Amino acid sequence: MRNIDEEKLLEEYAPKKKTGLDEAKKLDRKAKLPALILAYTFGIIGTLVLGVGMCIAMKVIGDGSAGIIALGIIIGIAGIAMVSVNYPIYKVIERNRKEKYASAIILTLNKDKQQ
Repeated sequence: MRNIDEEKLLEEYAPKKKTGLDEAKKLDRKAKLPALILAYTFGIIGTLVLGVGMCIAMKVIGDGSAGIIALGIIIGIAGIAMVSVNYPIYKVIERNRKEKYASAIILTLNKDKQQ
């Protein structure tokens, strides 16, 4: 009779049998990853643009003249716009990628059920 530690070690080091679910999870990650990377990248850039605009508008950066403050407000609004459209862009890309990979994932899961 094996104890729990032996079972965990055997489970960890024994050769794993690939299943359709494993392949479907891999395809699911492949479908979602580009949208996620774009969302994080675009969100970070938008946040930085917003922060730079705020710094300029609040006279942390620049000489504090009216023109520079107005420029900071415009840059800040551009950052707000970028951050605001980030999630809808993410959802559109994710939906398109899911549609692209849906048939392959469903086929993989159905093939696994038939075996």
